[in-house]
Amino acid sequence: MNSMDMTAVELGSRIKAGEITVEQAVVDTLDSIAKEEDKVHSYVTVLEKERVLLRAKEVQKGIEDGTYTSPLAGVPVAIKDNMCTEGIRTTCSSRILDNFVPTYTAEAVLNLEKAGAVIIGKTNMDEFAMGSTTETSYYGVTKNPWNLEHVPGGSSGGSCAAVAAKECSYALGSDTGGSIRQPSSFCGVTGLKPTYGTVSRYGLIAYGSSLDQIGPVAKDVTDCATILETIASYDPKDSTSVKREEYDFTSALLDDVNGMRIGIPRDYFSEGLDAEVKEAVLNVAEQLKAKGAVIEEFDLSLVEYAIPAYYVIASAEASSNLARFDGVKYGYRTENYDGLHNMYKKTRSEGFGAEVKRRIMLGSFVLSSGYYDAYYLKALRTKALIKKAFDEAFAKYDVILAPAAPTTAPKLGESLSDPIKMYLGDIYTISVNLAGLPGISIPCGVDRQGLPIGAQLLGDCFKEKNIIRAAYAFEQTYEHRLPQL
Repeated sequence: MNSMDMTAVELGSRIKAGEITVEQAVVDTLDSIAKEEDKVHSYVTVLEKERVLLRAKEVQKGIEDGTYTSPLAGVPVAIKDNMCTEGIRTTCSSRILDNFVPTYTAEAVLNLEKAGAVIIGKTNMDEFAMGSTTETSYYGVTKNPWNLEHVPGGSSGGSCAAVAAKECSYALGSDTGGSIRQPSSFCGVTGLKPTYGTVSRYGLIAYGSSLDQIGPVAKDVTDCATILETIASYDPKDSTSVKREEYDFTSALLDDVNGMRIGIPRDYFSEGLDAEVKEAVLNVAEQLKAKGAVIEEFDLSLVEYAIPAYYVIASAEASSNLARFDGVKYGYRTENYDGLHNMYKKTRSEGFGAEVKRRIMLGSFVLSSGYYDAYYLKALRTKALIKKAFDEAFAKYDVILAPAAPTTAPKLGESLSDPIKMYLGDIYTISVNLAGLPGISIPCGVDRQGLPIGAQLLGDCFKEKNIIRAAYAFEQTYEHRLPQL
């Protein structure tokens, strides 16, 4: 059995048992990348074989002498290209950071390295995580391994496609408005967005600072729980990091939902939802009901306001966060310019893509004098009301079940021609980021075109265990396979 057919935890246990060496796992991964990458284009950067094999030998020795005891020790991982990695190019899939090599590593990635993970490369993404299709990357489009004519979703499309195409055992993504859960749904993999503050954002190149959260993308729920346990930690370097009482997520891997209260928001199952997606997600409810869960429909208000509130807040934060990319200290600088202001203007005009410019302009507008109260403050108030609506829902329910996206993966080029349509595709995911909640996307079916459908399980703040338990219980009823390329 090829190591790329195993889950990350299975591969880790085989390595620990001495059945597979770390070097063999790395060679299998690089061979798979060599075979599939031309078709899928999941990566921006794949590390040199010599460099990865050197790390593999170091980890193998560490496993043998007891230095590395993690279930993930020796398992190859891909990192989304908006997380800083010391000595490895980090571009955010943008021309403006084309030559940027960080001098430090993101805390979440550092936690993986301390556990003995082997970084294999940096995955493609929508430029600065702005997009839902991984088509806005300066380095070209990533394709969906299930059907190469379709998008993998975004912005963590490279990470999700890499896992689906077996080009890595698992990956890290980041989720600002659904950027882990939506592409996981489109690519038929499992993706988890933790409660805001659970995983350090230190070293994550910011898009929307109050919304961004790093999380795992993997083949199953067990992998996601294990990875989250490894990357989650309190970090004094991150002012939004939360010191949690415990970081034990794998204890929730129980096939037991008896008595669990699961709410289904009527608002998420009305117009705009594809019939096949609706049927597959409601089947998740039926399976969990058969295992003893209590299923109930309810009204979750304010859904219609989530998209405008999200794009006002996210764009405002993006315009502020991206002001640092001006060609002065690092990254791309225009060749011909006349004076400092002209250099700023030409560098940013040439360095940023169309979608990033659109959001910077929108963000600058809503923060400007005369519009700040009308848009930005109103969006913040709406965000607070959305959080209150979820608080009321979680007073009654342990978990909320919803679709991850209104449809399966659209064809390449369809969404980019209509940005508003692309923004509306985030309707089921963005409220979770506005409220700082945890959510997991799990495969639950395929449509008539053979494209995967994902269901989303949402929990209250710091209640990842509830969604992991419900997701794991459903997973036991569903036979899932990855695509054959």
